[in-house]
Amino acid sequence: MKIKKLSAGNRSASLTQSEIRHMSIVCAEKGGINMAQGICDLPLASPVKEGAADAITEGHNCYTRYDGIPILRKAISEKARAFNKIKCDPEKNIIVSAGATGVFYSACMALLDPGDEVIVFEPYYGYHINTIAAVGAKPVYVRTNPPDWKFRTDDITKAITPKCKAILINTPANPSGKVFTRGEIEDIAEISIRHSLFIITDEIYEYFVYDDAEHISPASIPEIADRTITISGYSKTFSITGWRVGYCICHEKWAEPIGHLNDLIYVCAPAPLQHGVAKGINELDSEYYLEIKNDFQKIRDKICSSLLHAGLKPFIPRGAYYILADVSSIKGKNSREKALALLDETGIATVPGKAFYHDAAGENLVRFCFAKDEATIEKACSSLEGLFRK
Repeated sequence: MKIKKLSAGNRSASLTQSEIRHMSIVCAEKGGINMAQGICDLPLASPVKEGAADAITEGHNCYTRYDGIPILRKAISEKARAFNKIKCDPEKNIIVSAGATGVFYSACMALLDPGDEVIVFEPYYGYHINTIAAVGAKPVYVRTNPPDWKFRTDDITKAITPKCKAILINTPANPSGKVFTRGEIEDIAEISIRHSLFIITDEIYEYFVYDDAEHISPASIPEIADRTITISGYSKTFSITGWRVGYCICHEKWAEPIGHLNDLIYVCAPAPLQHGVAKGINELDSEYYLEIKNDFQKIRDKICSSLLHAGLKPFIPRGAYYILADVSSIKGKNSREKALALLDETGIATVPGKAFYHDAAGENLVRFCFAKDEATIEKACSSLEGLFRK
């Protein structure tokens, strides 16, 4: 009898280990400074920590409702109205999931069919692309260009085909730090209405905006509120990337299928950790968020100054906590070789620029994550400036 050979499904064929994880592994092996992975290792605010600990002590350790505990959905709803200018009903419009990544996957599963196309701005975040591919849809790229990461509206229109189903926005953006302006969002809104497209917007870095930048949520524009899926969470804001608590806000006709998929895939976000996030939202005041903004802007400026001293031109981000830098002066045939050479020279792990482009446009770029404590930043800056002295 001929035995059939086991093999993985076609869906996994295009999925590979991300450059971010690869560089993190190499960094750990070398005992370097990991500025590759977007891990914020700053201390937790007391209300967040206490909320989770109290919930465990009080026995909140069972499944929750698939869309999140009431106190958290209510807190998100009130925060959305005050900060994002989004009107939403906590009983109808909010789905809490296993991180922003989890709710993005659920949304893609619920709203996209195999063969559908999604407009994605480039440079992109790799997990967005992999998730779109995992559900059988296809990313279609629209380039944004340094140093200010502008795009041409005509390029969006040209990229739209009858198969196009959605436009994906990441603001503030990983890896470029682009903060979409109101004018840019209004242009995208007009296109989405004209071509009957969803707008899926990842706003996980919404509190990390610098200089005169302003975070604008597309769903705050009334004309596109019903077609916008707003995705966010507190992994970055509260430094709890391992807790996996994220959410989406959308019209109830989209929340229902997204919620069903979320229930199927994740069941619910971790119960006691939902309580911790809710307590953080309810008790931390505006000073907490202002301090985040100011502290990270200072760190950004310090790292950019050291990069300039090292002869590595940074494209100064207006949001998020990443810096794309030009490393054309570093030896190497491509961005991975340049990133590895930089790791050998400085002990700093970065992400090769190829991770953020579908073509060779990123081969002279690397990404630095600056969500690190003061001692780590000082060490990294000293290492970079040492590269210049060599």
